[in-house]
Amino acid sequence: MASSVKAISVRCDEDNLWVSLQDGRTLGVPLAWFPRLMHASASERAACRISSRGLHWEGLDEDISVAGLLEGHGDRTRALQDVA
Repeated sequence: MASSVKAISVRCDEDNLWVSLQDGRTLGVPLAWFPRLMHASASERAACRISSRGLHWEGLDEDISVAGLLEGHGDRTRALQDVA
C-alpha cells in the first residue's frame, strides 16, 4: 500500500518511536518493533532522515515506511529471514 501521507518529524523516547504526520496525526509505536532502534543510542536514533518514502537511519541501516507504520508493521527483516 502506497501512502500519500508524509512524515514531518520523528522522535524517540525511552520506549517508543513517535512520527508526526502532515495530516495532523501522530503515530506512536514501541521501539521493540524495531530492534535496531531499540538497541541504538539516543544520538543514533536522532539521526533520522525523512524522505518521500519514509524514515531512514543511515548509521543503523534502518528504513521504515510511513505506509508500513499505518498498516501496523514492525521490523519485517526478521520475518523475511525466518522464511528463507
